[in-house]
Amino acid sequence: MREGLEPLHYSTLAPAIYHVYLHPDDLDRLRGILPRVIEEARRALDAEVETLNRASLAERLRLARHREPKVAVPEGGWQIGILENTDDDVAPGDIAIYSELALPSKPEFGAGSMTKRISTRRMSGAETTARKYEPAAAAAPTVPPPAAADTAPAAEAGQAKACPTAIIEYEDNGGRKSFEMVKDEIVVGRGGRDYWTDLKLDTVPDVSREHFRLRRDPATGKFFLKDLSRLGTTIDGRKAPSSIEFVDGEKRDRNVEAEVPSPARIGLADVLYLEFRSTSNG
Repeated sequence: MREGLEPLHYSTLAPAIYHVYLHPDDLDRLRGILPRVIEEARRALDAEVETLNRASLAERLRLARHREPKVAVPEGGWQIGILENTDDDVAPGDIAIYSELALPSKPEFGAGSMTKRISTRRMSGAETTARKYEPAAAAAPTVPPPAAADTAPAAEAGQAKACPTAIIEYEDNGGRKSFEMVKDEIVVGRGGRDYWTDLKLDTVPDVSREHFRLRRDPATGKFFLKDLSRLGTTIDGRKAPSSIEFVDGEKRDRNVEAEVPSPARIGLADVLYLEFRSTSNG
């Protein structure tokens, strides 16, 4: 909460939403007392706000010209969820916390409201924190629409733009986006160090870093999905077969695929959905 404080002129805002991700063993150990853990976390946040709002010595002696803006408790209270971390490199005792703070419009950010997102991770005893500001409104597509592409430097140089074989529309933490598939195979997921993705999703760790591969058969024009995730992938509500198996603790790819019709709704861990359509089928 302290990492995400945002001082305004008359008050200081605190993040209201917290997603806490634990190793599966830690979550299983705490599952029976999670309501109590969440309630005590809320009490701890209230106590921290009270501590931060205590007047300093200078303020009590009225020596300070301006009082520091007090921290405001969120109107809707503290929203805390404790979930399972499915990342491959997570170890018992590791904690990842993602918090969100909705901000009013500020001149330095331009028009419109913003969302401040803070991620705090303690992995193998080392703690890291990252912050970023994002527009609350829908973000621009990751791939420019055809009208915008006409003005791109590549078009000015006379280079031909590859025609997409499929369009994928979705909404993640960055807003509403559209992705044009121009390769015969792409990787979809959160990405990260040592994890390459063609379509990188800004979302919660329920979605794997490499969640699935989407392949187009050039001979038939059909599309096939290979699920590589821990929490699963659905195609129009039906669970796709997992292509991953663990043998003696080693992760193996069984090379199992499921055909993807057009159009189709692809669900990732039941938390994020992609609207897929082949361009050859309209």
